[in-house]
Amino acid sequence: MSANPFLDPALVRGRLYRGDGRLADRTHALHRAKISGSDVADTIADLLAARVPTAADVLDIGCGRGTTTLRLADRLRPKHLAAVDASAALLHTTRGRLADAGALGSGVQADFHHLPLPDSAADAAVAAFCLYHSPTPDKAMAEIARCLRPGGTAVLVTKSLDSYAELDHLVHAAGLDPHATSRPSLYESFHSDNLRTVTASHLTVLDVQHEEHVFRFADATHLARYLTTTPKYRITLTGGIAAVTATLQQRLAPPPYTTRSTVSYAVAVRP
Repeated sequence: MSANPFLDPALVRGRLYRGDGRLADRTHALHRAKISGSDVADTIADLLAARVPTAADVLDIGCGRGTTTLRLADRLRPKHLAAVDASAALLHTTRGRLADAGALGSGVQADFHHLPLPDSAADAAVAAFCLYHSPTPDKAMAEIARCLRPGGTAVLVTKSLDSYAELDHLVHAAGLDPHATSRPSLYESFHSDNLRTVTASHLTVLDVQHEEHVFRFADATHLARYLTTTPKYRITLTGGIAAVTATLQQRLAPPPYTTRSTVSYAVAVRP
C-alpha cells in the first residue's frame, strides 16, 4: 500500500472512484470555497480553441465527472469527442451529462497507460488532474503522444506540491490527524515543478502557465465537508461531518479558513 493514496491502485479502483459521490462532494466543497482563480475547464478550452481545427477528433483523458468534456463539446464542436476514464462510475456520469446537454461524445473505459486507441487518432488531447495517479507519468505521456497526430496539441493540467498545505496545519492543530503535516503531497508524481520535464519526455512543450487559486471556507461545517472527502488525511473520528465540524469548532480559531493551490497548464504538440 502506497503512503500516497493517489498512487495506491487498490484505493483508486475502490473507495476513491468506485462511485462518483466522493469526487462530486469534494468538487462542490472546493467550488463553494473558491474566491480567486480562473475556471479550469474554460482555460483548457481557451488554450485548445486557438490551435485545434474545426471538426477535430478530441480526447479527454481522465475525464472524471465530465466537466471539461462538456466544455470541450460546447467550445470546440469536435467531429468526435472521446471521454476516457478508468472508472465506470465516472464515465457513467459523464455520459449522462453529455446526453442531458445534447452533446455528442463517447465514453471509453481505459487505463491511461494503455489506451485502446490507434496511433495518430486525435487532433487534440486533454489530461487534467489525473496523471498524478500514475507512479510513471512519463509512460502515460507516451500513450498520449502516440494517440496524437503529428502536430496535434495536448493540454496537461496539474497542481503544485504544496497545494492546500494550510489545511495540513489546521488538521494537525485540530488533532484530527497528528501526521497531517508530514504526509506526502497527493500530487508528488506529477506536479507544477516537473510538469514541463515530464511533458517534454514525449512532446514538444510550447508553453507552461501557473495560476494561484485561493479558497476560503466560510465556517467549520464547510471545511468539514471538504476534509471528509480528501483521502490525504487519516481521520479516524467517528460521526462524519458533524463530528469533524464539532472538533474544528472546539480546537481552531474562528473561521474563515483560507488555503491555496497553484494550477499549472502545459501546452504541447506531437512533433
